[in-house]
Amino acid sequence: MFKGLANLGSMMKQAAEMQGKMEEMQENLKKLRVSGSAGGGMVNVEVNGQFQAIGCKIDPSLLQDTDQEMLEDLIVSAMNQAVEKAKLQAAEEMNKVTGGIDLPGMQDMLSKFGLGG
Repeated sequence: MFKGLANLGSMMKQAAEMQGKMEEMQENLKKLRVSGSAGGGMVNVEVNGQFQAIGCKIDPSLLQDTDQEMLEDLIVSAMNQAVEKAKLQAAEEMNKVTGGIDLPGMQDMLSKFGLGG
């Protein structure tokens, strides 16, 4: 019986450590900057590790010579590329925190970040 309590205590300690690591990971993801580009680098979008757009640069020549629909498509393409890169880096951060272990409920948590399958 006492052995079970010791195991429970150990699990509680590990859970608290994991929570601290998850909070640290969230802070790291806020600071992460990832960019995506389209149109040969003529449109660049930057997102953070929480998939929020934080910047967009458009080559001035596109504003003069490009129709609106094409420019919109380039922005969407650059944004999607940046988000995919951010997802990969966020998954790597999550793997560091969990040590690659598949924990119960982890897929639900990952899906909240757009990382689960």
